Amino acid sequence: MTPVLPQPQSLPERMRAVLLTGHGGLDRLEFRDDVPVPAPAPAEVLIAVGACGMNNTDINTRTAWYSRSVTEATSGATSGATSGAASGATGGATGGEGAGGFEAARAGDSTWGGVGLRFPRIQGADVAGRIVAVGADVAEARLGERVLVDPWLRDPEDPGDRAKAGYLGSECDGGYAEYTTVPAVNAIAIESALTDAELATFPCSSSTAEHMLAKARLGAGETLLVTGASGGVGSALVQLGKRRGAYVIAVAGSSKIAAVRALGADAVIAREAPDLEAAVRAASPGGEVAVAADIVGGPGFPGLLDLLARGGRYVTSGAIAGPRVELDLRTLYLKDLELLGATVMPRGIFEDLVGYIERGAIKPLLARTFPLEALREAQVAFLEKQHVGNFVILPEMG
Repeated sequence: MTPVLPQPQSLPERMRAVLLTGHGGLDRLEFRDDVPVPAPAPAEVLIAVGACGMNNTDINTRTAWYSRSVTEATSGATSGATSGAASGATGGATGGEGAGGFEAARAGDSTWGGVGLRFPRIQGADVAGRIVAVGADVAEARLGERVLVDPWLRDPEDPGDRAKAGYLGSECDGGYAEYTTVPAVNAIAIESALTDAELATFPCSSSTAEHMLAKARLGAGETLLVTGASGGVGSALVQLGKRRGAYVIAVAGSSKIAAVRALGADAVIAREAPDLEAAVRAASPGGEVAVAADIVGGPGFPGLLDLLARGGRYVTSGAIAGPRVELDLRTLYLKDLELLGATVMPRGIFEDLVGYIERGAIKPLLARTFPLEALREAQVAFLEKQHVGNFVILPEMG
C-alpha cells in the first residue's frame, strides 16, 4: 500500500537525528529530537528516511582512523566515554575494539578525503526513503518517489573530477535522521518489493564492491578471491562476482562459512586456516587467482599478491586489519601485477546496481536493525563482527 506522505507545508520543523559532535568515542554520538528539518536547496530533494545502513566508514570517520598518522587496524581505537578530539589528536581512553578514538589521529586529515570534518555532522550514507519536498529546478512529479541514494556527491559542473567529490554523511549531513537532503541527481528512483531496511543494505557496500570489480575488469571464467567475505562489502563482492560469471573463492570466519556459501561462493575458506595460501591454491581450478578483492589488508597482504597469476589484479577499498602492509616490489613487477584502489566511483555504477536490485540479480543481506536512538549500541555490535551482512538504522521502529 502506498504510504500517505506529508505535504511540504505540513512537514515538521524539527526532527530526530544523531549528531557526531567530534572525533573520538561513542559519547561523540548525540541523539537529539530538536534538530531542524533541512530545506532542499535548488536542484535538491528532501527525503523522508525510511532506513539508513551502517558501514565501516561511519566508525572510521568518528574515530579519525583515516588520518595518515594512524597505523593501527580499525579495531585498535580506544573505547570509553570521554575519548575525543579537539584541535589536535583524539583523546585516549582505555579499552579497545574500535569504540573510541585514536591517540595519534590528527583532526586536520581525519576524513576519507584527507581533510578535516565540520561538526556537528549527521552521518549515514546508505539512505532508502521517499521524496517529500523538492527544491527549485526539480520536477514536482518526483514528490512521493521511492528512492535509493547514491552517496557520492559529485561537482555538478565537473562530475568526473574525483578531487571535487564529497560523501554523504561526511562532507554533508546524511541519513541518521528522519529527513535528509541530497542532490536530485543522487536520488535514484527504484521499484522493488524489498523493504526500506533491505534496500538500505545496498548503497555503500554493493556500489563499492561493483566499483572494485569494474576497476579490476573481472570477467567471466576468471577466479576471484574475496577477503572479509561475511561483511557488507565482502558479501556483495561474492554476489557480484558470481553475477559476472567468475569462480569465487571467499575467506571468512569459520562460524560464517555456511552463510557465505549460501551467497553463491564456489569455495569458502576459514580465515583461521593454518595455511591460508595453500588452502586457496587447493580450491582454485588453476592453483592461483586472477583478481584479489581485498578489504582486510594488514599482515595477510603479501600472501594475496603471491596468489595472483601473472598479470593479476589486486583491488582494495579497505584495510580493517591494518593500513600499513609489506610489499616486495619484485613480486609486483616480476609478475606484471596491477595494484588498484577503489573509492570515488564514476556515474553509472550506482544506476547499474539499482537495475540489479530491481531484477533480483543480487539479494539483500540484512543482519539486524536498530532504532535511531540506539546508534551507539549498533556500533558496538557492529564492531564485534559476529554478524553476516549489514546493520541498518531505522528512524521509526515498530
